[in-house]
Amino acid sequence: MCLKPEFLLIIAFYFFLYCTNSMLSQSRLSDSVRHIDNQKKQMDIGDCIKWVTKRKTKIQIDSLRNKSSGPFYTPILYPGYTLVTGYLIGMANNISFYTHQEKGAKISNILIENIYTEYKQYINIVRSNIWLHHEKFNLQGDWRYYQFPTNTFGLGSKTSFSDYDPVDYSHLRINEVLMEKVANNLSIGTGLNFDYHWNIREINNPTSISTDMLKYGFNKTSLSSGITLNFQFDNRLNSNNPSNGTYSNIQIRNNLKILGSNTNWQSLTVDLRHYIQFPKKSQNVLAFWSYNWFTLSGAPPYFDLPSTGWDTYNNTTREYVEGRFRGLNLMYAEVEYRFRLTKNGLLGGVIFSNISSLTEWPNNKFEKANPGTGFGLRIKMNKKSNTNFCIDYGFGAGGSKGFSFNLNEVF
Repeated sequence: MCLKPEFLLIIAFYFFLYCTNSMLSQSRLSDSVRHIDNQKKQMDIGDCIKWVTKRKTKIQIDSLRNKSSGPFYTPILYPGYTLVTGYLIGMANNISFYTHQEKGAKISNILIENIYTEYKQYINIVRSNIWLHHEKFNLQGDWRYYQFPTNTFGLGSKTSFSDYDPVDYSHLRINEVLMEKVANNLSIGTGLNFDYHWNIREINNPTSISTDMLKYGFNKTSLSSGITLNFQFDNRLNSNNPSNGTYSNIQIRNNLKILGSNTNWQSLTVDLRHYIQFPKKSQNVLAFWSYNWFTLSGAPPYFDLPSTGWDTYNNTTREYVEGRFRGLNLMYAEVEYRFRLTKNGLLGGVIFSNISSLTEWPNNKFEKANPGTGFGLRIKMNKKSNTNFCIDYGFGAGGSKGFSFNLNEVF
């Protein structure tokens, strides 16, 4: 696959971001001031509890001039249901904090999730986005352990639910990236990635049925280990719930046998996001997201292939089961409108629409796109860190539909 046009687009995009940064930074500062001024009028779940128990609420302002840098702790224990898990019980913890108190400080966060499901899945995830030394360094982590009986549906965007193939495996991921600021809001860095799958097996599959997983090839274990080169632009002040600004991240991943990987293979991910307050002086946000994942060379293990729902936060194609579509290359785009339902910010709503396409196998061509749409509810869990609990319901092609849950916005 020739990626020269994509690289040209990426270069042009970064040039645009850098040239417009000074203009955007002024709007971010204004937005921060508006957030400080409006926060006294906002409510979160803690305020509701204090109101019910008749306790007086001590006003605390999430100000860049606030003496407190946190941490702002938001735990939530919740039941739920999703397509990939069935019924579940989950514990999510968001820890947000500032590493300094000057104007323009960006909030750091650590998100911890522990989930047990109807299908006897154990899901444990620790994700972090930490700003250090006055935003000179950014440390990003994605650690997870899965015990994960599930279904895979084959390769490409033309598969149907009737193609389901029950599988089981365990998965350990350790990914860390350290970024260093090289210009205003622009960083470059390197990282280590480690994805180990073991006890991989198809469940109750007669040997006479040749699935895409068998045709592609898999072993009982797979290891992808290597280094990454990363480019990032981020002028958002709060990644928990951005109100305006732009985020883009480009990662080139190089998995190498000399570092323990089963095979040499390389991939490219391009994650682009933009946020606009609409109407301009409101608290409503129009958000755009493009997530693209390409295999540059080599043959990734089956469960390391680009797949819907397997981005860092497992949020692409909310209306489909995770891993519903899989292939050597993925392109994804989404638009979401976020709006308040109550003036005090306690409740909000979203409507969203997205489209995804993966290359068919083995010809590696984009031949079909699958749409999705849906709506959701937002509950303000912590106004100091602007953390929402997100409940979404999506509809996809072929009758696919279902719930998804998040602590923090989807993107």
